[in-house]
Amino acid sequence: MTRAILYVGHGTRSRKGAEEAKEFLQRVIARVDTPIQEISFLELTEPYIPEGFERCVAKGATEITVVPIFLLTAGHIKEDIPEALEPLRMKYPNVSVEVAPAFGVQERIVDAISELVRSAVGKVDAGDSVLLVGRGSSDPAIHEAFAEIKTGLAERLGVFRVSVCYLAATTPLFAEGIESISSDATGRVLVVPYLLFAGLLLSEVEREVRKRQHAGQDILLIEPLSRHEVIQDIVVERANVSEKEGARVATVNH
Repeated sequence: MTRAILYVGHGTRSRKGAEEAKEFLQRVIARVDTPIQEISFLELTEPYIPEGFERCVAKGATEITVVPIFLLTAGHIKEDIPEALEPLRMKYPNVSVEVAPAFGVQERIVDAISELVRSAVGKVDAGDSVLLVGRGSSDPAIHEAFAEIKTGLAERLGVFRVSVCYLAATTPLFAEGIESISSDATGRVLVVPYLLFAGLLLSEVEREVRKRQHAGQDILLIEPLSRHEVIQDIVVERANVSEKEGARVATVNH
C-alpha cells in the first residue's frame, strides 16, 4: 500500500492569504516523512480537492489521508469536504480514504493564543478586555466551542472580560461585538482573531482596528493563529496518524 497525504485548506480570494496558507503547508510537508503529499483547497483557491486527489492517485497512492486545515468542526468538515470526496471515492474504489478531524478545542491552542497575546502586548492587565473573533457558522456546536475557548482565555490571561463575535453566518457579528466591548472598556481592547491565516475576513478586522486606533482608542490586533508553531505541530501530527489509530481518524475503506 502506498500512502499519500492530501491537505485541505479553506481557501480565500486574498492572494496574500492563499500564499500564506501554501507556505505554511510547505513547512508542514518538510516535517512529514511521506513521499506523496499534495495541497488543495475547498473553495476560492486552486488547486481544489479533486485536482489534489488526482495528483495523489497519479503518483501511485492507494491510501489517502485527508488532513483538513480547519480549527473547528462545522459544516465544511461535516458536509462540504465529504461531498467533495464522494465522487472521487466512486471513481477510485480501490483507494482507501481517511479523513482526519478538525483541530477542535485544545488546551494547547488556547495556550498558544495566550502566548500570542502576551508576545504582542506584554503584561495583560485584569482591566483589559479581549474580543475573540471567529469566522462564524450556523452550526450550534461553534457557539459551544467558543464558550469553552472564552473561558480558557479568561483564566490564562487573568482578565475579567472576554467577548465573542463572528465575521459571518451567526451573531453577534463583528461590528456589534467591537462596538459593544469598546463602549465600556476601562483598559485596552485586545482583538484576537480565531483565524489561521490572513485573508479578506482578517482585512475587515484590521481596517476597523486601525480606524479606531487613529481615533485614539487603545486597541490592539493580535496575529492569526498560524504564527504559533503549535498549529504546525498539530497538522504534522494529523498527517502522521495511521489507520490503526482509528479513534482519531474517521476512516472510509472501499
